[in-house]
Amino acid sequence: MRTLQLAEKTVPVIGQGTWRMGEDLQRRQAEIAALQLGIDIGLTLIDTAEMYGEGGAEQVVGEAIAGRRDQVTLVSKVYPHNASRHGIPAACERSLQRMKTDHIDLYLLHWPGSHPLDETVEAFERLREAGKIGRWGVSNFDVSDLLELETVDSPTACATNQVLYNPEQRGIEYDLLPWMQNAYMPLMAYCPIGQGGDLLMNPAILEVAKRHGATPAQISLAWVLRQDGVIAIPKAVDPHHLRSNAEAVNIELTLDDELLIDTSWPVPTRKRPLEMV
Repeated sequence: MRTLQLAEKTVPVIGQGTWRMGEDLQRRQAEIAALQLGIDIGLTLIDTAEMYGEGGAEQVVGEAIAGRRDQVTLVSKVYPHNASRHGIPAACERSLQRMKTDHIDLYLLHWPGSHPLDETVEAFERLREAGKIGRWGVSNFDVSDLLELETVDSPTACATNQVLYNPEQRGIEYDLLPWMQNAYMPLMAYCPIGQGGDLLMNPAILEVAKRHGATPAQISLAWVLRQDGVIAIPKAVDPHHLRSNAEAVNIELTLDDELLIDTSWPVPTRKRPLEMV
């Protein structure tokens, strides 16, 4: 498995997302088993948030990593309305209790909110100094947001920015991704295979998949990972999908493959509003 450095940890470039986990008790055991299988096959980066299932996903993660916390790099996110000087410590403590751990490796602000960034960063830093978190970062920040964050004095820098990125939603390639690459800030790509079936049924994706003897989802992941400094965090519960995701790291797209995909979703030539889900 290819790796890179994230928050002073060596992590696989493909991790495990948990959005929509913890919402259905009937699926709980399957979700736990999926995360455990993912760890077994090398997908040791797990991303979650207090928003997912209103804490349900974190509870699933806690059960999945029981007895093997030292094998995983754990990422969670705080609601913007909790991102105050006093709100962040309380939210972090609730997340720690749900995941049954004493620390979160990387703690993110889920999206820009109303609390001043200097107050949010101050709270993050206090958690880091107390050993509750390893590093802090952000999610759904555009270039202007990162530039504002740069003005906040802090002992440690922002460790990552987690944003929407896949072949049909590639607006970040115009300015945000180059900015982050120039700053040596890893980008975490959520929904790297899209949300519905449109991307995976696209004729260009299907043709490239045929060329490589791969699935459309694997091609979308390989396309996302063709960029330096990018980590993909697809969510999967089906064991076959998990193994397929892990194998996608071995696919190398050709220039012809990329040009064919460009015919469906051209390279952005102007600034676009940051897309979010």
